[in-house]
Amino acid sequence: MCIMELKEYLQNMTGEERDAFAVKCGTTRGHIQNVMYGYKPCATDLAVAIERESKKSVMRWNLRTDWANHWPELVSKHR
Repeated sequence: MCIMELKEYLQNMTGEERDAFAVKCGTTRGHIQNVMYGYKPCATDLAVAIERESKKSVMRWNLRTDWANHWPELVSKHR
C-alpha cells in the first residue's frame, strides 16, 4: 500500500471516477476538490470515508491537522 495525498490519489481519475468516488464518500466532487485545495476543512466523517473508499491510500491523518484530537487511538499507528 502506498500512502499518498488526496490530490495525488485523484489526479489519475477521470471526472466520472472522481464523481463516483465522491458519492461513495457521501459528498460531491466539488466539495472534495475544495478539501483537496484547502478551501474547506475536511469533516471527520468525510476523512474516515476518504480513507475507507481509497482503501487506505489516503489516510485520515493527512486530511486534518488536528487528527490526533479526533482519533487518539491512531497516534501509535501514525507513520
